[in-house]
This record gives sequence, C-alpha cells and structure tokens, in this order.
Amino acid sequence: MERAFYGQDASYDGVFFVAVKTTGIFCRPSCSAPKPKRENVEFFAALREAIFAGYRPCKRCHPTQVSGALPRWVADLQQRVEAAPEAKLTAADLRAIGVTPELARRWFLEHYGMTFAEWQRGRRLAEAFTQIRNGAPLDDVVFANGYESHSGFRDAFTKTFGATPGDVSAARRSGDYIAAQFIETPLGPLLCAAVQQGVCFVEFSDRRMLEYNYNLIRKCFGLPVLPRSNEVLEQLRAELDCYFRGAPKKFQAPLALRGTPFQERVWCELLNIPHGETISYQELARRIGKPEAVRAVARANGMNRISILVPCHRVVGKDGELTGYGGGLWRKRLLLELERTRQLPGAV
Repeated sequence: MERAFYGQDASYDGVFFVAVKTTGIFCRPSCSAPKPKRENVEFFAALREAIFAGYRPCKRCHPTQVSGALPRWVADLQQRVEAAPEAKLTAADLRAIGVTPELARRWFLEHYGMTFAEWQRGRRLAEAFTQIRNGAPLDDVVFANGYESHSGFRDAFTKTFGATPGDVSAARRSGDYIAAQFIETPLGPLLCAAVQQGVCFVEFSDRRMLEYNYNLIRKCFGLPVLPRSNEVLEQLRAELDCYFRGAPKKFQAPLALRGTPFQERVWCELLNIPHGETISYQELARRIGKPEAVRAVARANGMNRISILVPCHRVVGKDGELTGYGGGLWRKRLLLELERTRQLPGAV
C-alpha cells in the first residue's frame, strides 16, 4: 500500500484508502496531492472505515467517486451533504428532489457499503468525533452537527463509537481508553488495540469473527475505543515489522489478556511454544494438566484474540496437519514457514 500510494498507482484505487492525520483528509492511492510523511499516514480497507474514523474526502482526487461518472443525482446528494454536513436530508427531502429513498439506500449500500442514511450520519459523527477529540465543548458540538438534543446526539454517537461523548472526552484527557489502529503486514492489515497495560487485540481485518471479538474486548475492559495510537501500539508496530522481516526476536510488548481463567491458562501456555516449533492440541492439553480436555483447549485456542503474539498458529493436529485458524489456513502455513525459515515465500 505504501508503494502504491507514494507511486500514485491508480490500479489500487478502490482497493484501499489513504488518510492523512495532519489534514483530516482521505484520498485515493493515485491522488496527485503532495505526499505526507509516512508517520502521518494511515490506511483503510473500506470507505466506511475512513469516514467513521473522522476523515473527510479529498476534493482533488474525489475518493468517493465510483468507477465511471457518478449518477447526477448521487453527485447532487453528495454536494448537498458536503455543503451542510450538519443538515439531515429526510425521505421527504429526497422525494422533493426526485430521488426515492429506496433508490438512495440501494445505491449507497452497493457502492459504499452503507446506506445513504448511514453515510450522512457518518459524516456528521466523524466531524463531531474530531471536534470532541480536539477539545471542543460538548454543547457546541451537539448543535453544530444538526442534533436537537444532547440525548439524540449521545445515542447516535454511542451506537457508532461504543462510548458517550463525555466518556470520550474524559478518556482523551486521562488516557484511559482502548487505542485502536490498523497495522499493515505482508499478509494483510491487522486491527490492533491496546490499553495502558498492554496489547489486548490483534486480528486480521478479514477474519469472520472480527466484529464480534472487537465488541467483546470493548465490553471486557469497559472502555471506549478511540482511533488513536499509544506507546504500546507503537512498540507493537515496530516488533511486527521485525517479525515479518524474519527476526526471531521474542515479542516484548506487554499483553493484557482478558478471558475466563481456563482460557487465560491456555493462552499463557501458548506463549511457551518456542519460535519455529509446533505442538498438537493433545500436547497443549497435557501441558496445562487437562489431558482429557482437548476439545475445550481447542475452543480456547480458537478464542485467542491476540494473534501472532499469543501464537495459537503454532498448534496443529495430532498428525501434524494444519487445522483451524481464524486468519485462514493459508496464513497459518505462511506464519509457520516464516518462523521456520526466517522469510516469507517469495510469492507473497
């Protein structure tokens, strides 16, 4: 993604989006605007993610533009929203300009992965979220973004970000929140999260149970999730970079495990499997003193929410065959190959 962005490779347009932290703008990979420093850039796999992280579309490369020309009615709706993001176009407003609500819903869902109503709400909430993070008074944010009451704003905000505006403001000041960032790897982006005590979540962004596990972590810690980084995540980013370059160094980033006592017992034992080696589920069960609980051990292994660092990929079948991995068996094979040979196969 870095090569595509800094090389302005248009063949990647629509595959991912690039956001610039210093400007609050997100772009296509091929955008011709001056390129920012790498530390000021983050990548998103979907338009929805960029919008709900608080970024606005670039007016130079128009990242919301789909292949070919936008239908005139879509372009008109987008211009109306961009001109007054605090306003809310209702079904009656849409009909008044000759657009049925059903058509708007279907078109935005098909091309952007969200309904038109969600797209509008995303623009309002992203703007509000940015203002709150920057310290704007809550009253100013509520009414400047088209909400008639604190309760209406709070409900919409909480549904999207998992925390009330007051919680986010307090968390931003105290540092007591779950910081979440995407970290790019040769095997795909990892959604990583950390609290002050340590890393609490690392999963590939296309994992089937990603959203469920992400919400579970938020409930376990009882903290809001903010799209920010912290010292733990920056340490993790550097260590993952070393890992994927083949360095056998053990991860030093602190961990914040949160599960049942049995799950945590299994996860802690996973940490004892040496780099480059594998064990069976039966052996894992024996090591925790529960040789009869192979199935329960396998379930706990599958519920691990800190991939790679807590190396559940190093557990294989009794016959040595690769079995279940949330990130996909192809990734499990490549991770084991990387640890065995210190390099990923050249085809990756």
